Amino acid sequence: MIHYQAAAESWGYYVPVRMSMGDPLERVARLASKSAVVIFSVSSCCMCHAVKRLFCGMGVNTTVYELDQDPRGKEIERALMRLLGNSSAVPVVFIGGKLVGAMDRVMASHINGSLVPLLKEAGALWL
Repeated sequence: MIHYQAAAESWGYYVPVRMSMGDPLERVARLASKSAVVIFSVSSCCMCHAVKRLFCGMGVNTTVYELDQDPRGKEIERALMRLLGNSSAVPVVFIGGKLVGAMDRVMASHINGSLVPLLKEAGALWL
């Protein structure tokens, strides 16, 4: 897998989604388990931007999969929609390989104080 830093801003690592054929949900699970914090995103999505800024502001290094920059991104986006059970597929956040959810679940976890313990448990935050 190739990791590269974004030129303009440092959200974490942006990874092109290149993999063999197979079940998209299996691919999502495999990608989600490769880093402590994984965000599936679309580069033009304002909610994706907000969730990336949240983790960046907390000092968390994330792996971001920009689905609109990958030829198989739509396939993964549909799998994420099935996983979440709603029409909004991005952003989707996994911490420690476990699904946290979309923006609403991430923000609720942040507000109620459960996000930081999740990040610490996954090894994404040390303070």
